[in-house]
Amino acid sequence: MRLVPRLLLCALLTASLFAQRNAPDAKPELLWPQGAPGALGDTDGDKPALSLYLPKDEKPVHAGVVVCPGGGYGALAMDHEGKQIAQWLNSLGVAAFVLKYRLGPRYRHPAPLQDVQQAIRMVRSRAAELHLDPSRLGVWGFSAGGHLASTAGTHFDRGTRPDFMILSYPVISFTAPYTHKGSKRNLLGEEPDAKLVDLLSNEFHVTAETPPTFLFHTNADAGVPPENSVAFYLALRKAGVPAELHIYERGAHGVGLASTDATLSSWGARLADWLRTRGIL
Repeated sequence: MRLVPRLLLCALLTASLFAQRNAPDAKPELLWPQGAPGALGDTDGDKPALSLYLPKDEKPVHAGVVVCPGGGYGALAMDHEGKQIAQWLNSLGVAAFVLKYRLGPRYRHPAPLQDVQQAIRMVRSRAAELHLDPSRLGVWGFSAGGHLASTAGTHFDRGTRPDFMILSYPVISFTAPYTHKGSKRNLLGEEPDAKLVDLLSNEFHVTAETPPTFLFHTNADAGVPPENSVAFYLALRKAGVPAELHIYERGAHGVGLASTDATLSSWGARLADWLRTRGIL
């Protein structure tokens, strides 16, 4: 399997801007052209958006993934947890949609959740245009983006449930000793209500309806300890949800695809195998 992403070289011939094959740095598509719910201004940070990446080969695209970069709910790692991930998915023939969601401390819950849910709705509404199977749309999150992705997979309404999840060194719990305090503070504030903290500790909200999930972490992660992934995996297992967990011994937090590490970079191959096993590829 190729781990070096392929560059996007051409555009789809279509009247819809959203349906274009974007160059890697193309302008994102606004989730709410008339303004996001609860918008506090008209700056770039007030405008959640989605960037579309389609595979280069002129073949039918059946699966898609909404990608949520990490950054502690205070920033977004849009390159190694966004664009590079989209290009890697494209190399597998999967469409990717990189989400620029609203951030704290300016925006608190539920703004980021509203953004990822709107992204899922938007992509599904244009599935025919994009040659996507609307029942093969997943969400992939890194670190705090993993918390957002897991929130989308445990707190959904009609039309917003992802069909599968990929969680890379995710923040999961806001109640455990291993909570990532920066993510919690940026999303919920300095002294959040205990019920809200419990609501967004996603290991407590896994049910049989939670989508199948692939988890990746490292034992050496000192930023977001692997207990987050372990707790979520055990909750999935208890609920009877298909899940796969890989914890590598070495590797710092925020490695992305870890393309410069010959050992750690093999986790992408494990993910590709899982996607094939699930019938997503």
